[in-house]
Amino acid sequence: MKEGDMLTIQVPGSTANLGPGFDSMGLALNLYLRLEVEKSDNWKIVMESEELEIFPKDETNYIVQVALQTAAKYQKTLPSCTIKMSSEIPLARGLGSSAAAIIAGIELADAVGELNLTLDEKFLIAAELEGHPDNVGASLFGGLVIGSQREAGVDAVVCRDLQFDLVAVVPKEELLTKDSRNVLPLELPFADAVRAGAVGNVLVAALLREDYFLAGKMMRQDLYHQPYRKKLVPHLQEIEDVAYDAGAFGVALSGAGPTVLCFCEKGRGEGLKEKLEDYHPEMAFYQLRIDQAGSSVQIQKYV
Repeated sequence: MKEGDMLTIQVPGSTANLGPGFDSMGLALNLYLRLEVEKSDNWKIVMESEELEIFPKDETNYIVQVALQTAAKYQKTLPSCTIKMSSEIPLARGLGSSAAAIIAGIELADAVGELNLTLDEKFLIAAELEGHPDNVGASLFGGLVIGSQREAGVDAVVCRDLQFDLVAVVPKEELLTKDSRNVLPLELPFADAVRAGAVGNVLVAALLREDYFLAGKMMRQDLYHQPYRKKLVPHLQEIEDVAYDAGAFGVALSGAGPTVLCFCEKGRGEGLKEKLEDYHPEMAFYQLRIDQAGSSVQIQKYV
């Protein structure tokens, strides 16, 4: 990236878990974090979305910190930049805002620092920072990401063939991931873990075979997190009841919550959204699609 060039970074939000795919399944959504970047004398962040005004506007901003840390891993020092930042991803609602920020920071370092990172290298850095591969994988690769993270590294399978609509039901109240994680058990009995793993396996197979009825059935049988988090998200059960009656094939808590994702066949999203709005007018509703492209970086050359 040369002086005067304009760098545009776009990163999709995501939903994770899809019920029993806990900390291993992510789905990219067409809600976006966008950065417009130019080199400058100092780090300066210009927030173009009101919701982002709570964040620092200098080099202490989390995205810039991720970029600086990423560059440092490769013994590079980034030049200062002015960044215009906007986001469609609701904060602290389980739609991958923090994962999108991590991917944006890595893409910023890669482009400005000319690191020439591969997708696998970006994925490994992002998963190490996030602690699990689902949201960051979806934001980076797009589509459905099924990932596994261990001390030895991180692996993922990406599927970009799925086609269905989603409706996100977003409460006004935030639910911080750390609070939502604190209600989970530290251990599961072996027999329960076997049953939980089997449900997750069938969910993956059903999605890849486009057997959406079976996929929805597996979402309802999660044993990993939704039974424990329902007390923090009392609207989950009611939304499940309404959504299934209105034609959804599946319903799942989005990430750590409190957003609830309702899955339906392609073309039925608007009708499902309207029916859900009748029951919960106090909440926000998003009719969404799967983002198939993942993060993107474009450079407009200065002439």
